[in-house]
Amino acid sequence: MITCISGKKVFPSEQIAEDALIEAWGRNSYPAGSGPVAVYKCDDCGFYHFTSQGKMNGRLSSEINAGRIKLQQEVNYWERKLKK
Repeated sequence: MITCISGKKVFPSEQIAEDALIEAWGRNSYPAGSGPVAVYKCDDCGFYHFTSQGKMNGRLSSEINAGRIKLQQEVNYWERKLKK
C-alpha cells in the first residue's frame, strides 16, 4: 500500500483524486467553510491528496451548483436509514 509521510490518503492520479473528492462530498455533509475543496500533487510522495485550502475544485463546484451533490447526499441518507 502506498503511503505518504504526511499521513494523508494518497491517490495515484489527479482524475482519481477528483472523483474521490466528489464522492466524499456526496457521502458527507460538510459544514460551510470546512471539508476538502480541492486536490494537489504532493511534493513528498508525488501522489495526490485532498486539501481544505484554496479555491474549490472546478468539477466539485459544478457538481454542487447542479444539485448533484445534494441529491447524492439524500440518496446516501436514505440508504443508511433503510439499512437499519
